[in-house]
Amino acid sequence: MGARSKARKRALDVLYEAAQRDADPMLTLRERLAQSDPPVPEYAAVLVEGVVTHQERIDELLSTYAEEWTLERMPPVDLAALRIGAYELLWCDDVPDGVAVAEAVELVGSLSTDESAGFVNGLLARLLQLKPSLAV
Repeated sequence: MGARSKARKRALDVLYEAAQRDADPMLTLRERLAQSDPPVPEYAAVLVEGVVTHQERIDELLSTYAEEWTLERMPPVDLAALRIGAYELLWCDDVPDGVAVAEAVELVGSLSTDESAGFVNGLLARLLQLKPSLAV
């Protein structure tokens, strides 16, 4: 597993933990950075900060294009991976679009339900298709 893949997994861990505790993701990130066991790679912090900064727009897009699914209905792991994937897809010019989608799919493929990979792939592919017309 590459360094950025590990960072994505760690970012997902932080976002998931914050959601489960109904805590501020930035506070959770600061706590994990202070503990540094396991360590939080710099790119994981970038991802968490980016997701938090753009979460309102990310959630609006996910809600709009997740047909028949509300954010509350999505498994928390899937939602965290979707937020990371959407952030990378729409705001990280140094991450190829295909990588952003594939990495999110990989995360849920190993951590969530059997249906999650297809769901995450389909939703992020839809955002990718609409990317030129999305105001971000």
